[in-house]
Amino acid sequence: MSKYPIYSIQRFNCNDFGSDFYINTFKNHLVNHGFVEEPHRHNSYVLVLFTNGSGTHDIDFDSFRIQPGSVFFMQPGQIHHWDLSDDIDGFVVFYSQEMYNLYFRQKTIDGFSFYSSLGNSPEIVFDSKELKTIEPYFFNILEEYQGNKLMKQDKILNLLDCIHIEIARKYEENNVLKAHSYNVKIKEFNALLELHFWTEKTAAFYASQLHITLKHLNRICSEILKKTTTQVIAGRVILEAKRMLMDKKRTVNEIATMLGFDDYSYFVRLFKKHTAMTPTAFRFSKR
Repeated sequence: MSKYPIYSIQRFNCNDFGSDFYINTFKNHLVNHGFVEEPHRHNSYVLVLFTNGSGTHDIDFDSFRIQPGSVFFMQPGQIHHWDLSDDIDGFVVFYSQEMYNLYFRQKTIDGFSFYSSLGNSPEIVFDSKELKTIEPYFFNILEEYQGNKLMKQDKILNLLDCIHIEIARKYEENNVLKAHSYNVKIKEFNALLELHFWTEKTAAFYASQLHITLKHLNRICSEILKKTTTQVIAGRVILEAKRMLMDKKRTVNEIATMLGFDDYSYFVRLFKKHTAMTPTAFRFSKR
């Protein structure tokens, strides 16, 4: 078994929403599911609002400080865990992409810029005034979830959408990826990278798929992400390598092969270039 398990919504949910949705106060969530304080992943989207307490939240090897007003939004597959104070509270929500996209049809979860994995932080902090605006949506969803009123699913999904809109407004104000003509191509590049990074690692491949020149793709990445296209691709590969290294049953050589590297020594050099340590040293440091 992998050191970091992947939890489905069914692991938490006993409601009639089945495998598609779950919400709880954070305090009650920990009481009933204490195992989530250990590093793990989810196969769903995760949305967390903290309203009280403090601590740290580690997501894909980056650490964030928790405070009242902290909002975290995670995509399926991200490794995360918490280090929390005793007075921690807030809300935690799990939901499937299929449920959201099928209901709204005209828009999808990946249409929200804060769910883009390229160049974006998975965290934002609402001040006390903004917290008073967004917190009632969570209370209302929890009330609907625990009840059985007419059009329950419709209300829950529309309240969830309101939360997404509030986050999107705040995120666009603060994030470096503000409205920009290049953002459409960045989103397309991100989608392609998620599909092909296992086998395709050249910038020329992605430029071709995007029907633009390599020079133009480099310009876009430099302008929006402050990186070259090659650096962006390598960063995604290294992130997956880090995730895979957490499973001690896989050898480094096996991981290199799974990630499409025929030359094991090249994989080690690339990993060390981006992390300042070898894959084996990284694995040892996470024990």
